[in-house]
Amino acid sequence: MKVKVALIAGGDSGEYEVSLSSAESVKGHLDKDKYDVFFIHMKGLDWHFIDDEGNKITVDKNDFSVTIENEKIAFDVAFILIHGTPGEDGKLQGYFDMLGLPYTSCDLFTSALTFKKNFTKHVAKTLGVSVAKTLFYGVDSKWDAEKIVDAVGLPCFVKPNKGGSSVGISKVNSITDIDAAIKIAFAEDDEILIEEFLDGTELGCGVYKTNGKIISLPVTEIVSKTEFFDYEAKYKGLSDEITPARITDENTKECQQLSEYLYNEFNCRGVVRFDYIFCDETLYFLEVNTVPGLSAASIIPQQIREAGLTEAQVYDELLVEALK
Repeated sequence: MKVKVALIAGGDSGEYEVSLSSAESVKGHLDKDKYDVFFIHMKGLDWHFIDDEGNKITVDKNDFSVTIENEKIAFDVAFILIHGTPGEDGKLQGYFDMLGLPYTSCDLFTSALTFKKNFTKHVAKTLGVSVAKTLFYGVDSKWDAEKIVDAVGLPCFVKPNKGGSSVGISKVNSITDIDAAIKIAFAEDDEILIEEFLDGTELGCGVYKTNGKIISLPVTEIVSKTEFFDYEAKYKGLSDEITPARITDENTKECQQLSEYLYNEFNCRGVVRFDYIFCDETLYFLEVNTVPGLSAASIIPQQIREAGLTEAQVYDELLVEALK
């Protein structure tokens, strides 16, 4: 019997299209002799399976099943590829936990914790990891531009506390631009962060677990052709993603070891990506992406290939690990 995989994509964030691209790529790499793959599309409360002919079949949310030609199909495992809510913030994980359905990503608690960048940074800091100076504001908070500049300096970044793909992020070079940047961030989220600018090398390191062993992938250096690694740079070809990164072997090892340490301390599962700024010989932790992009051009697949592995091999290992 083939393993029935619910390949889940879509979601309710600005990363919707990225998620669909990731799912299409993963679907093409899964072994058709081993897996029956069901593409499950989610948008709000509209959950449906899309077959190879493009037909839509509604998902029964009572037990997360679909009925095809009078046959009720229950899935063996979920491959979550929703970037942002509800696939990266713990909501789907909690639902699947109640149904007893295994999945490829971090669990509810880790997903919910790491989805909020300020909580993640607090935990990382208590673990002795360097982080940038950061201010947190809720939607009802009062802020003062001069106090912000005194605390984090200029330039600085204003970003949503939850979410990814650099949606809603602004790099602020002048105190007069702070209010506008805050409004842009609040348009995406009800919580925002304001962080100091660190002038260094941006790095990303993918990590996953197989057979009980944590594996770190080659480190990628990100060189943006825009002012910073924003949505346009990530998905419109306006960045150079260099794997392996142009750093020393010693620094590479440090980045990988720190990523493995954080993977374990955050109790991660599946494949995740840790992002850093390497500045003044120090690795500053930025964030962890618990459902990173897996499109053909995404960073994790680049790292997989550089490691001499194949996407098919790694995605198979993720499913096997989840099914345990």
